[in-house]
Amino acid sequence: MVRMASAADARTYLPEDSHGPEIINFVAALERVGRQAPSQRPAIVGSDGQRTEIPESLLDVLKQVADALVSGMGVNVAPLNAMLTTQEAADYLGISRPTFVRILDRGELPMKRPGRHRYVRLADLIAYQEGVRHRRRDAIDEMVQVGVETGLYDATDGLPPAMR
Repeated sequence: MVRMASAADARTYLPEDSHGPEIINFVAALERVGRQAPSQRPAIVGSDGQRTEIPESLLDVLKQVADALVSGMGVNVAPLNAMLTTQEAADYLGISRPTFVRILDRGELPMKRPGRHRYVRLADLIAYQEGVRHRRRDAIDEMVQVGVETGLYDATDGLPPAMR
């Protein structure tokens, strides 16, 4: 049986002042690796001397995490198949839980309801958020186009009459 990941599988990492210099040095090392074409890929070397190369995609993740920690931000790592409660999902989107529940009730996002409670997959939530971003961007582009076509941008010299 395959175990479904839950939000409890997520882990939040917070910056520790005592590790600040180490993280800064790590970020600098990652940046150096990114600027050169090394003959050997970056690797983790175990205490037994065994060398394990770090894949390129993981190197990018490590740099983002290190940059965030250096900036004093926490980082949350969760599996994409994690099941989130409606409150966790609403918090992720930055909206209220009742608003998020209305989104679910309209069928805009798939959910699981094993009992009384509703759950959404983190991957579905991310896809929904991307869709909202694309629709918002398209709407703004359309408004700009309508403004150009109707001469809205040509109507004034940019200053309101009171400031001329």
